[in-house]
Amino acid sequence: MSIEGKAKEAAGYIKEELNEHGKSPESQKKAQEGRDLRNEGRVEDGKPPKNDKPGTDA
Repeated sequence: MSIEGKAKEAAGYIKEELNEHGKSPESQKKAQEGRDLRNEGRVEDGKPPKNDKPGTDA
């Protein structure tokens, strides 16, 4: 597991959580950017990307 991958995953998670409940298109865009960053970090560490519904821990 790389430190860079873990940092991307953590930063993406935080960005998604901060913006996922916003109703504005800008909030939704930032939440998607967070999901993309999180998944990029997961892939770098050899884990599958999360494709679950946003806001779930599954």
